[in-house]
Amino acid sequence: MRAELDAIDDALLAALQRRAAVVAEVAALKNGGVPLRPGREAAILRRLLGHAAGGPLPRQALVRIWREILAGSLAQQGHFTVAVCEPGGGQKGAIGLLAREHFGALTPLHFHRSPSQAIGDLAAGTAWVAVLPLPAEEDAGGALWWTSLLHQDGMSLGRVDHGGTAERGRIQVVARLPFWAARPEGTPSAAAFVVAAIPPDASGADRTLFGLEFSAETSRARLASQIAAAGLAAGTILLRREGEQKTARALVDLAGFIAEDDPRLAAIEGLLRPAVRLGAYAEAWEETP
Repeated sequence: MRAELDAIDDALLAALQRRAAVVAEVAALKNGGVPLRPGREAAILRRLLGHAAGGPLPRQALVRIWREILAGSLAQQGHFTVAVCEPGGGQKGAIGLLAREHFGALTPLHFHRSPSQAIGDLAAGTAWVAVLPLPAEEDAGGALWWTSLLHQDGMSLGRVDHGGTAERGRIQVVARLPFWAARPEGTPSAAAFVVAAIPPDASGADRTLFGLEFSAETSRARLASQIAAAGLAAGTILLRREGEQKTARALVDLAGFIAEDDPRLAAIEGLLRPAVRLGAYAEAWEETP
């Protein structure tokens, strides 16, 4: 049996080497393009978890193994660095642990106390992605980082060298952590968004975030009704009202992978400007009984 295990280990190594060779070919075809594809990664994990149903390998072990494999593929394509907003400071907070769990044990993490500092790493081109606390309601101070993503026309984004350089795009949410929703004891229970200067990619089961601007007199219930009337299914709606200003903002989480030019968005009554897509993310994997 030990000899059989040794043979299996050798086969696993050979398969990983073949995978790394294909990754190198893909990287060459991209010619310096952004290597991160969170939606595809989520689709890979869903497929493997489905294949593993009923098998002896623990599901959380499968997720951990493939997260490290995917992290290794990113590292193989260049210097991949993550900026982390850890409001409490230090490197052992819940957000930092989530980032380490998702992006691998050896990926460099740069820690900041505020979302603006972490996003600043993206703008400066010193990090590929930033991991930020989930936005909270209007009195949450630094957790209102999403409002800065509504107006990025004048933002100058840097370039990142990962074995070739690539121009950067608008900063958007591209993933939500953790992807593995069944949290074993001892794992961080927090949640976070991953933002990057790339467009999100669909995974097959997604949610899309939009920023809306409307009259401050509009209630949350009224806004929800207008969204539903346009044929969209909203989950969380976070509001932002500032003093006596006549304009309010909302971060709306919609079911599905929705394009910015989806005609249903234009059908939402009362908007003061077209809805702005702030990103999209793969829905978490939920264990079925």
